[in-house]
Amino acid sequence: MIKKHNFSAGPAILPSEVMAEAAQAVVNFDDLGLSLLEISHRSPAFVSVMDEAASLLKELLGLGDDFEVLFLTGGASSQFFMVPANFLGEGEAAGYSNTGTWADKAIKEAKLYGHVHVLASSKEANYTYIPRDYEIPAELKYFHFTSNNTIFGTEYHWLPETNVPLVCDMSSDFLSRPLVDAQKYGLIYAGAQKNLGPAGVTVVLVKKDFLANRKANRKLPTMLQYDTHVKEGSMFNTPPVFPIYVSMLTLRWLKKMGGLAAIATYNQQKAQVLYQEIDRNSMFEGTTAVADRSLMNVCFVLKNAAHDAAFLEACEAVGCTDLKGHRSVGGFRASIYNAMPIESVEVLAKVMRDFEQKNG
Repeated sequence: MIKKHNFSAGPAILPSEVMAEAAQAVVNFDDLGLSLLEISHRSPAFVSVMDEAASLLKELLGLGDDFEVLFLTGGASSQFFMVPANFLGEGEAAGYSNTGTWADKAIKEAKLYGHVHVLASSKEANYTYIPRDYEIPAELKYFHFTSNNTIFGTEYHWLPETNVPLVCDMSSDFLSRPLVDAQKYGLIYAGAQKNLGPAGVTVVLVKKDFLANRKANRKLPTMLQYDTHVKEGSMFNTPPVFPIYVSMLTLRWLKKMGGLAAIATYNQQKAQVLYQEIDRNSMFEGTTAVADRSLMNVCFVLKNAAHDAAFLEACEAVGCTDLKGHRSVGGFRASIYNAMPIESVEVLAKVMRDFEQKNG
């Protein structure tokens, strides 16, 4: 069988050792003679998993006891409405940056609950860059941005300058680099299925004083209140046991790899291999502003789209899968998350070189 090089945008590649251990746990977890899928979520064995996952997250991100760690369901998309529902009170306003499809969806949901100021947008340019040179009014309740844009291949490589609490959707670059200026954040959320674990769990990191100082007093269903999940330790209802366990294993792997500084260096090396080939190769070109290129989702096109099918066929012949770009952009997208080995990236770069030699 040809070795597969999985460039899927998500659910994404996970470390092989994590998958092997997770597979064993499905059969016999912790030598209990029971599957992880059938033990009580309130058993000491699984409570220890929750505790270790939360502790490792704080350790790797450099967070203190001033942050709560929540493991929720509903995907990152549920946070599009949970954040404004909990934090945007009557007469209050929040600021948003619109840098992609998911940011646009978050703005739409927030408008159901309060005043939303779209302070920056690259929508008119099909999200090919990260906007700069805008002011964030000091009276805003929070400023929301999406750190990495999976579909369009742009990424924030800097933090917005403001004293307003930051709310960030980090779904597609979560844990890919160290967290800078953690105290600037009021809340961070991320779907697990890029760098952390399987689809099914969403991590929320919320600062205690941000949670305590909210003024939104609207009546909300119990499940939509962050306080509910804080008080119940993410166990108000049965949590997604398997995704949390796999996430815990991935966090162990990240720590063993040297932490977020080490994985950030590795991610930069992988991205450099691809971007250098895109810029060198006479047949390809990037789709985003160079300064805003994502280290997680490398988007590019063939200058002559008539070659698209042949290029995908050449990729598939050597086991490079899931490279077709999103319909909003076209072309190709190579997602190179934490667990993607650099050897796989080099295989793709070689396909591009060979394709140029044959067709250029």
